[in-house]
Amino acid sequence: MTSATPVIVYPPSEDGGRRIRIGDRFVGLAYGPTDIAAFAQEAGLQDWDDLDVVRSDLIEWRGGGPDVWTH
Repeated sequence: MTSATPVIVYPPSEDGGRRIRIGDRFVGLAYGPTDIAAFAQEAGLQDWDDLDVVRSDLIEWRGGGPDVWTH
C-alpha cells in the first residue's frame, strides 16, 4: 500500500462492524482500530498499529471517526 492508496472506513452497520476498503477493494469488516491495523498490515503497512489508524491521513472515516462503532 502506498501513501496514495486511500483507506475508507464506512459507517457502522447494525452489528457495529464497519466495512473497510483499501484502494478499489473491500478487505473486510472491522470492529475496532485493531482490525483496521491488521488489514493495513496485510496491504503492506507492516508497522501499523491502533495509533497509526487513529492518526493517519490515509484513512477517510465515513459516518464517524475511530471512536464510533455503533449504529
